[in-house]
Amino acid sequence: MRIVVCVKTNYDLQMVRVKGREPVLEALPYKVGDLEKNALEAALQLREGGLECTIVALTVAEANAKVKETMKEALALAADEAVVVNDPALAATDQAALAAAIAKAIEHTGGADLVLFGEGSTDNYSGLVGSRVAELLGLPQIGYARSIAVADGAVTVERSMDDMIETLQAPLPAAVTVVSEINEPRVATLMNIMKAGKKPLTELSLADLGLDAGAAAPQKAVLSNLAEEQDRKHIIIEGDAATAAAGLVDALVKEGVLGR
Repeated sequence: MRIVVCVKTNYDLQMVRVKGREPVLEALPYKVGDLEKNALEAALQLREGGLECTIVALTVAEANAKVKETMKEALALAADEAVVVNDPALAATDQAALAAAIAKAIEHTGGADLVLFGEGSTDNYSGLVGSRVAELLGLPQIGYARSIAVADGAVTVERSMDDMIETLQAPLPAAVTVVSEINEPRVATLMNIMKAGKKPLTELSLADLGLDAGAAAPQKAVLSNLAEEQDRKHIIIEGDAATAAAGLVDALVKEGVLGR
């Protein structure tokens, strides 16, 4: 069985400095995204539970030497091999183009019986890529998985809803996105870190996948991701406790927060 874990390498957000209102991204280290570590751990636990499988870590990113180095973290954590789609045209792409490249890469490298994703990436958390890839590959997709089991040619997933635990099953091959509650990712041991450098890592370009630069052209643009600015009203209510309480209620009624 072949499990492909789709990994996004992100800036280490713990290291981000803010200058004015803009983040400073120069010289920041990269890391495997937190939810992608949950997906890698889920694959590893399936294998430890007796499932015979090969775990492949797959990432799609702009041409950047840091990405290849970061994928060694995925190899040290769980993966048997890694695939890096590395192309300058991917520097300013969007979820649609990323999903197209991922789907082509999965097909190009031998397909998958199970494709795992984090529910969203650490940096923008759109939650769109897993569903897009499943659609492109014609796979059933289950989201928000908090547990995964594979048996008899099917994947069984539990997920938490507002008022119930839902159990879903889909025939393999299938795609599943996981939430952070599914597990606690382990820390790579020194021995596994040393072994990671000897594991196979395949590097591909868009041309290798039969795609051109136009396939990476974004269909939308992010104009801003700054938090909305809100000014406080600076209303001060003076007087004793009863007077202040009555004044607070009146102010909230005028603002439409409370009704009478």
